Amino acid sequence: QLQLVESGGGLVQAGGSLRLSCAASGRIFSRYVMGWFRQAPGKEREFVSAISWSGRTDYADSVKGRFTISRDNAKNTVHLQMNSLKPEDTALYYCGASAGDYMTAARDLYNYWGQGTQVTVSS
Repeated sequence: QLQLVESGGGLVQAGGSLRLSCAASGRIFSRYVMGWFRQAPGKEREFVSAISWSGRTDYADSVKGRFTISRDNAKNTVHLQMNSLKPEDTALYYCGASAGDYMTAARDLYNYWGQGTQVTVSS
C-alpha cells in the first residue's frame, strides 16, 4: 500500500497562488508516476498534471503555463505550484499514484489516492 496525504489547499482570490503538497509513505515512492486530479461539484474527476519518476511532466491544457508539478524522490513528496488562479480552478484536488510504466492522464490507471485538499478561488 502507498498512503498519500495532500495539503496546501485554501481560499484565494483570483490571480493568486497556492502550492499543494502530497506526502507519500508505505512503498518506494520513486517507482510511481504521480498525478494531480481535481473534482468540482457535479463534475467528473479530471486530470490536471502528472510527473514521471525521471521528472517528465504533462499538463491539462486548462492549466498549462499556470501550474507547475515537481517531485522530490528523497522526501517522498510531490508538489503542484498553482499561479494565476481562476474561479474555474475551484475544486477538490487529489494526489494519485500510478504503478504503470508510462505517464498517464487516465484516472483509472492510478492505483492509490489521497483524501483531497480543497481549493477555492474567489472572483
